[in-house]
Amino acid sequence: MTKAGTTLAAEKAPASPERLPRRRGVELALIVLAVLLSVYGYCAVGLARTGTVPPGAAGYGAGLGILALVAHLAVRLRAPYADPLPLPIGVLLNGLGLVLIYRLDLETPGDRAAPAQLVWSTLGVGFFILVVLMLRDHRVLQRYAYVCVAAALVLLLLPILFPAVNGARIWVRIAGFSLQPSEFAKVLLAVFFAAYLAANRSALAYAGRRLWFMQFPTGRVLGPIVTIWLVSVGVLILERDLGTSLLFFGLFVVMLYVATGRTGWIAVGLLLAVFGAVAVGRLEPHVHGRIEDWLHPFASIDAGQGPNQLAQSLFAFAAGGVLGAGLGLGHSVLIGFAAKSDFILATAGEELGLAGLSAIFLLYGLLVERGYRAGLALRDPFARLLAVGLASIVALQVFVIAGGVTGLIPLTGMAMPFLAQGGSSVVTNWAIVALLIRVSDAARRHYDGQVAP
Repeated sequence: MTKAGTTLAAEKAPASPERLPRRRGVELALIVLAVLLSVYGYCAVGLARTGTVPPGAAGYGAGLGILALVAHLAVRLRAPYADPLPLPIGVLLNGLGLVLIYRLDLETPGDRAAPAQLVWSTLGVGFFILVVLMLRDHRVLQRYAYVCVAAALVLLLLPILFPAVNGARIWVRIAGFSLQPSEFAKVLLAVFFAAYLAANRSALAYAGRRLWFMQFPTGRVLGPIVTIWLVSVGVLILERDLGTSLLFFGLFVVMLYVATGRTGWIAVGLLLAVFGAVAVGRLEPHVHGRIEDWLHPFASIDAGQGPNQLAQSLFAFAAGGVLGAGLGLGHSVLIGFAAKSDFILATAGEELGLAGLSAIFLLYGLLVERGYRAGLALRDPFARLLAVGLASIVALQVFVIAGGVTGLIPLTGMAMPFLAQGGSSVVTNWAIVALLIRVSDAARRHYDGQVAP
């Protein structure tokens, strides 16, 4: 009797939750490796160009290492269960971006961008640390959904008040200080989309009328979010910021699909994207010119005007081959004023080759995958949508930019995350990494049987 009672009690006793390793040591080791690779690249550029190690190599390595170490300590203190990969990936991509910009600076002494990019990177890591330390629970953001969307719309409208730059009104310039507000707006809109879709996911998935191959929600439920999206994209089209408008459209469709589970939204999104691309391409001269350059990248050469930017980019990729020409030994500076921003991937392709370019894409792919993994590990709809939305921002940016500079799709004029020159982009991407760190910490705490703080 006693034996049976003991056995029954043992069967009813709850199993102790499986404890997951925190893996902060793995994160630290990967950060050290990322810093060393960045310093090696910096030294390789100097040796290739001047035959000596750059005098600022030690300072560059120390500065990047200190920033990464402080960020690691913030994660260790406030998010000990967080995924150990996003932070080292961010450090490595940011460090490689600084190396590539420094390498191009050597060819353009009158236009040095690396010092300013280093300052922006410091601000970005500082913002990362602030988010990790101050945002104890990502669910707090759900309360401020409408504040976020109001702030996003204000940021999107600001550039209208300032002169156009290279045919687009996407910059705010005051006293020599420039800012691209749409970079910050994309994160705020991702928060709003996640909060609204999480609150109305049942009505979006099961209410409304069924037309053809899918079920459309009622206008009362779908109307507000569609209105916000249309206003955002409309403003961006007026400002000729077509890359960001494409990003917002893709983000909206992806998050709507994740919230409802209806594959029909993907089909509707593709149809609308094709219709919008054809309409804008025919009506907007700036876009029409880019489409013509995409369809005929060597037309300027045939006309005796020399290669345009896209043609130079394709030449750079071809010259890189499999293993690349070596850091500091390429000629991608011939692309022109956008070599450090829109076309910096061409420098990576020429000097690191297909092997190096594939490694960079794998880093981006791994960062996106870890974001999706963190979202899927949580039952909280808002957290899941937020993680998927933030990771999708990175994925869409990489696809749009890489597709443009390789001739897969027309150019859109966006900044490659972490790599390209652009302070607003660097700060925003560090904010995305910080939010993914916070979500992944909550996901692994729940798996461990704990309650997120």
